[in-house]
Formats: sequence, C-alpha cells, structure tokens
Amino acid sequence: MTQVGIIGLGSMGMGMALCVASKGMRIAGFDLNPAAVAKLVEAGGHAVSSAAKAAQNANILLVVVVNAAQTEAILFGENGAASAMAEGGVIISCATMAPDDARRLAAAAQALGLSYLDAPISGGAAKAAAGQLTVMASGTAAAFEKARPVLNAMATTVYELGSSAGIGASFKMVNQLLAGVHIAAACEAMTFAKKLGLDLPTVFKVITASAGNSWMFENRVPHILDGDYSPQSAVSIFTKDLGIVSDMGRREKFPLQIAATALQMFLMTAASGKEQDDDASVACMIAEMTGLELPSKSRVR
Repeated sequence: MTQVGIIGLGSMGMGMALCVASKGMRIAGFDLNPAAVAKLVEAGGHAVSSAAKAAQNANILLVVVVNAAQTEAILFGENGAASAMAEGGVIISCATMAPDDARRLAAAAQALGLSYLDAPISGGAAKAAAGQLTVMASGTAAAFEKARPVLNAMATTVYELGSSAGIGASFKMVNQLLAGVHIAAACEAMTFAKKLGLDLPTVFKVITASAGNSWMFENRVPHILDGDYSPQSAVSIFTKDLGIVSDMGRREKFPLQIAATALQMFLMTAASGKEQDDDASVACMIAEMTGLELPSKSRVR
C-alpha cells in the first residue's frame, strides 16, 4: 500500500490531503496548526508530530509550503524529512520557487537516493478541495509513474513538462507573471470604473461577458464587490512571486516592464499595511491613494 506523507495543511495542502485520503491511500500529515491536523484525522488521515514523522517510510511525500527556503529546511535541515522516507521514494515539491532552487533541491534528493518532482500547482483552494488542480511538473518518468496515483487524486490536469527539475518551476513563473499582472489590472480597472461613477456590480457583469475578462478578474473582483479582503491568496504571495520573476528577468537580461509595474503595485499595497490581506486589496491601496470609497464588508448585505 502506498504510504503518503504531506507537510503543509494550509488552504491548498488541506484540500490535496483530503483528496488523497478519499482515494483510500494511507496519509500522514503535519502542520503547525493543530486544527488543520485534526481536520485531516476526521477525514481518515493520520496525525504526526513532526515533518520527519510525516515522511517516515513514505513512498510519496507532498511538500506544500510557501517557498524554496521552507522546502529546503523541511527536507534537508536538522531532522530533515527526506532522510526518513522509504528507499526510492518520491518528493512532490509544490512550492512556487525559482528554477535554480528546484534544480538544487532535486540534486540534494538524488544524493539521498530519492526522486524529486518539481511540481508547482495552480487552481486555488476551491479546486484543491475538489481534486481539480493543475500541476506543472517535471522529473523522471520513473518518478511520475510512482507518483501518479497521488497526482491523479489531487489534480484533473497533470502536465509532464520534462525530465529535469526546474522546468516545472519555469512554467509556474510564467503563470505567476500573468496572474499577478491580471490581478493588478483588474484592481486598477475597477477603481477607475469607480472614479468614472459607474455601478461596480454592473461593470463586473459587463466585463465578464466581454473581451476584457480574465480568470483573475472573474475570481478576484467579487472580493472587491463584497468588500471582503480575508486572505484567500495574500498580497505577500505576489511580492514573492513577481520578485522571483524580476530576478529571473535580470539574470536573463530580459525586459519585463509590465510585470515590474505589477510588482510595484503589490509592494505599495504591502507597504500600506495590507501584506497579509487578500491580493485584491491592491484595489484598496489605489482607492486610498485616490480618495475613492469602495464597498466595505460592514455595509454588504
């Protein structure tokens, strides 16, 4: 029987863990939040007290944390989880990170006799809970074969993008460039509409039926209309990810002017005290700067 470990039971990891558990696989999970671990146990998973114990004898280890630094510390730091895995096990690394970091972590896994799938994810918490994520992965054919039951449990689309780590990360950074730009543009458009005196729900209705629509516009603008900036994806995610994009562009001597502007918009939002708010709060930053009043949760019916 496949033994699966998962480290990180946040908004994405929890949905992934529950989907794996629903397929009858044995899964052990670790998170610093006891309530998250308890939820996994209710669904038939197993609670453990450390990352290393989540990985103990695991054939497959899902690592669903924020960035490369956390991934490295969990896998290869003191009492690292990687050394507790079953021989020949596969690490599925889902954090968004620079391609160079993915290659470095893959080499460290290989030195321990483990396989590493560079497998960033996309789709958000709702799709994670439904097992409908998109996975942009690269790694060896053997690693994909071993990991396929877990990948199929958590995703409807798994792109096998190449045999070496770093390719999946590169695809994810292209995605994040577009995602960040689209969120920033949606926030700018809605605050501009407010300045023009337009009814914002009607703007949303018209644009989602028109050529200017995007997935991010359709997904994030309801947060603005509801005045609810509870973090589903925080501003800090895009200061990180667009920062990685910027670093990559500088190394490649490739101009990324639009991404750079979007990064500055997220940085301005973070600097205004909204770093941990939902990324749609870029609209709040623009509204505050321009003297506009957007819907607030207290007045939403």
